[in-house]
Amino acid sequence: MKFPEPLVEGRLIRRYKRFLADVRLPGGEEVTAHCPNTGSMLGCQPENARVWLSCSDNPKRKLQYTWELVETSPGVLACVNTARPNAQARHAIESGVVEELAGYSTVRSEVRYGEEKSRIDLLLSGHASEPDAWVEVKNVTLAEGGRGYFPDAVTERGQKHLRELMAQVAKGDRGVLFFLVNHTGIEEVRPADHIDARYGQLLRQACEAGVEVVAYRSALAGDDGNPTGRLDLTEAVPVNLEP
Repeated sequence: MKFPEPLVEGRLIRRYKRFLADVRLPGGEEVTAHCPNTGSMLGCQPENARVWLSCSDNPKRKLQYTWELVETSPGVLACVNTARPNAQARHAIESGVVEELAGYSTVRSEVRYGEEKSRIDLLLSGHASEPDAWVEVKNVTLAEGGRGYFPDAVTERGQKHLRELMAQVAKGDRGVLFFLVNHTGIEEVRPADHIDARYGQLLRQACEAGVEVVAYRSALAGDDGNPTGRLDLTEAVPVNLEP
């Protein structure tokens, strides 16, 4: 899975109003890019960081550029575009990369479900021996000392999703929390108890109730630390639920 267009390198000046980022291009031109990330982006907006933007030729777009990647430390990349993870996960599942979710013939996106009126990211069906799998995808970009943490801010929405997954398991289906690690410096994923203790408690409760948790990392950078232009998921990452 590739970015649909070549990326343009620049230097981050600032992110503001959540959805905007000023970037200086190599020639000195300053542009305003769309920041498709409503979260805190904790650790993903260092001053003067190298960033990479996608560029659209759609004349109807207000902003030509979209912020895709950031170098959080030398040679370490993170994908900050939260519109990417669902497509990344779907491509990996349909390609057979995610062993835990192999064997399903049908994948649907954004299906309404649950008593709390949610939309599931991916609904897998048509397995010869397994029940339907309700898959909630979470983008992990907060890294501290090689550990990835989720969430990077208090998330009532994320708590709701855990409750919905537990309800599906209680009905006899599979509930799966999919941590998509879009950060090349993360070696394991943990709940961010220091940021949202309630989410950590609910995640452990969900696991005890039968919700499955998987984590896979994307191939964002080559050996030189520069972007590969690819968003493929390449390897599983362990999940550590110890407090």
